[in-house]
Amino acid sequence: MKDGRFVIHDFVVMPNHVHLLMTIPHDKTLEQSMQLIKGSFSFRARKDLGFQGEVWQRGFSDAQIRDDRSFIEHKSYIEMNPVRAGLCNSPEEYPFGSVYLKRKKLAGAKAQIEESVTGTTEVVP
Repeated sequence: MKDGRFVIHDFVVMPNHVHLLMTIPHDKTLEQSMQLIKGSFSFRARKDLGFQGEVWQRGFSDAQIRDDRSFIEHKSYIEMNPVRAGLCNSPEEYPFGSVYLKRKKLAGAKAQIEESVTGTTEVVP
Protein backbone atom coordinates (compact mmCIF):
# COMPACT_ATOMS: atom_id res chain seq x y z
CA MET A 1 0.00 0.00 0.00
CA LYS A 2 2.41 2.60 -1.28
CA ASP A 3 -0.01 5.48 -1.10
CA GLY A 4 -1.92 4.17 1.93
CA ARG A 5 -5.03 3.26 -0.04
CA PHE A 6 -5.18 -0.38 -1.11
CA VAL A 7 -3.38 -3.10 -3.03
CA ILE A 8 -4.95 -4.88 -6.00
CA HIS A 9 -3.68 -8.48 -6.02
CA ASP A 10 -5.76 -9.72 -8.94
CA PHE A 11 -8.57 -8.43 -11.12
CA VAL A 12 -10.64 -9.23 -14.17
CA VAL A 13 -12.89 -6.86 -16.11
CA MET A 14 -15.79 -8.80 -17.57
CA PRO A 15 -18.34 -7.45 -20.07
CA ASN A 16 -20.87 -6.69 -17.33
CA HIS A 17 -18.96 -6.78 -14.03
CA VAL A 18 -15.54 -6.52 -12.40
CA HIS A 19 -13.78 -8.77 -9.89
CA LEU A 20 -11.08 -7.39 -7.58
CA LEU A 21 -8.95 -9.18 -5.01
CA MET A 22 -7.59 -6.40 -2.85
CA THR A 23 -6.15 -5.54 0.53
CA ILE A 24 -7.30 -2.35 2.16
CA PRO A 25 -5.44 -0.54 4.96
CA HIS A 26 -6.71 -0.88 8.51
CA ASP A 27 -7.69 2.78 8.71
CA LYS A 28 -9.95 2.59 5.62
CA THR A 29 -13.21 0.78 4.98
CA LEU A 30 -14.06 -1.29 1.96
CA GLU A 31 -16.75 1.27 1.16
CA GLN A 32 -14.17 4.08 1.08
CA SER A 33 -11.89 2.07 -1.19
CA MET A 34 -14.71 1.19 -3.58
CA GLN A 35 -15.87 4.81 -3.63
CA LEU A 36 -12.34 5.83 -4.63
CA ILE A 37 -12.16 3.19 -7.39
CA LYS A 38 -15.61 3.93 -8.79
CA GLY A 39 -15.28 7.70 -8.48
CA SER A 40 -11.83 7.82 -10.07
CA PHE A 41 -12.87 5.59 -12.96
CA SER A 42 -16.08 7.55 -13.58
CA PHE A 43 -14.15 10.84 -13.55
CA ARG A 44 -11.64 9.52 -16.11
CA ALA A 45 -14.40 8.05 -18.31
CA ARG A 46 -16.08 11.48 -18.44
CA LYS A 47 -12.86 13.45 -18.88
CA ASP A 48 -10.92 11.19 -21.26
CA LEU A 49 -13.72 9.45 -23.15
CA GLY A 50 -16.54 11.98 -22.94
CA PHE A 51 -18.80 9.31 -21.41
CA GLN A 52 -21.80 10.96 -19.74
CA GLY A 53 -23.82 7.96 -18.55
CA GLU A 54 -23.64 5.92 -15.37
CA VAL A 55 -20.69 3.55 -15.32
CA TRP A 56 -21.39 1.67 -12.10
CA GLN A 57 -24.44 0.18 -10.48
CA ARG A 58 -25.12 1.10 -6.88
CA GLY A 59 -23.43 -1.01 -4.26
CA PHE A 60 -21.16 -4.00 -4.62
CA SER A 61 -20.76 -7.53 -3.33
CA ASP A 62 -17.90 -8.55 -1.10
CA ALA A 63 -16.34 -11.63 0.41
CA GLN A 64 -13.86 -11.46 3.25
CA ILE A 65 -10.64 -13.43 2.88
CA ARG A 66 -9.86 -15.14 6.17
CA ASP A 67 -6.81 -17.30 5.41
CA ASP A 68 -4.36 -18.41 2.70
CA ARG A 69 -6.71 -21.08 1.40
CA SER A 70 -9.53 -18.57 0.96
CA PHE A 71 -7.13 -16.18 -0.80
CA ILE A 72 -6.06 -18.88 -3.27
CA GLU A 73 -9.67 -19.97 -3.90
CA HIS A 74 -10.81 -16.41 -4.62
CA LYS A 75 -7.75 -15.74 -6.78
CA SER A 76 -8.50 -18.84 -8.84
CA TYR A 77 -12.17 -17.88 -9.14
CA ILE A 78 -11.24 -14.44 -10.47
CA GLU A 79 -8.63 -15.80 -12.88
CA MET A 80 -10.97 -18.45 -14.30
CA ASN A 81 -14.03 -16.17 -14.62
CA PRO A 82 -13.48 -15.32 -18.32
CA VAL A 83 -12.80 -19.00 -19.09
CA ARG A 84 -16.05 -20.08 -17.41
CA ALA A 85 -17.86 -17.34 -19.35
CA GLY A 86 -16.53 -18.74 -22.64
CA LEU A 87 -14.51 -15.61 -23.45
CA CYS A 88 -11.17 -17.44 -23.73
CA ASN A 89 -9.56 -20.84 -23.27
CA SER A 90 -7.15 -19.79 -20.54
CA PRO A 91 -6.75 -16.75 -18.25
CA GLU A 92 -3.50 -15.85 -20.04
CA GLU A 93 -5.50 -15.19 -23.25
CA TYR A 94 -7.97 -12.71 -21.72
CA PRO A 95 -6.56 -9.18 -22.14
CA PHE A 96 -8.70 -7.56 -19.44
CA GLY A 97 -7.29 -9.36 -16.43
CA SER A 98 -4.25 -9.37 -14.21
CA VAL A 99 -3.04 -12.81 -15.39
CA TYR A 100 -2.68 -11.54 -18.97
CA LEU A 101 -0.99 -8.32 -17.87
CA LYS A 102 1.44 -10.11 -15.55
CA ARG A 103 2.38 -12.52 -18.34
CA LYS A 104 2.84 -9.65 -20.81
CA LYS A 105 4.98 -7.75 -18.31
CA LEU A 106 7.09 -10.85 -17.64
CA ALA A 107 7.52 -11.46 -21.40
CA GLY A 108 8.65 -7.84 -21.82
CA ALA A 109 11.16 -8.16 -19.01
CA LYS A 110 12.53 -11.39 -20.52
CA ALA A 111 12.81 -9.72 -23.94
CA GLN A 112 14.75 -6.81 -22.42
CA ILE A 113 17.13 -9.22 -20.68
CA GLU A 114 17.65 -11.23 -23.87
CA GLU A 115 18.21 -8.05 -25.85
CA SER A 116 20.83 -6.80 -23.41
CA VAL A 117 22.57 -10.18 -23.37
CA THR A 118 22.60 -10.59 -27.17
CA GLY A 119 23.12 -6.92 -28.00
CA THR A 120 26.39 -5.50 -29.23
CA THR A 121 28.71 -3.27 -27.33
CA GLU A 122 30.46 -0.45 -29.09
CA VAL A 123 33.65 1.00 -27.67
CA VAL A 124 34.35 4.59 -28.54
CA PRO A 125 38.01 5.67 -28.10
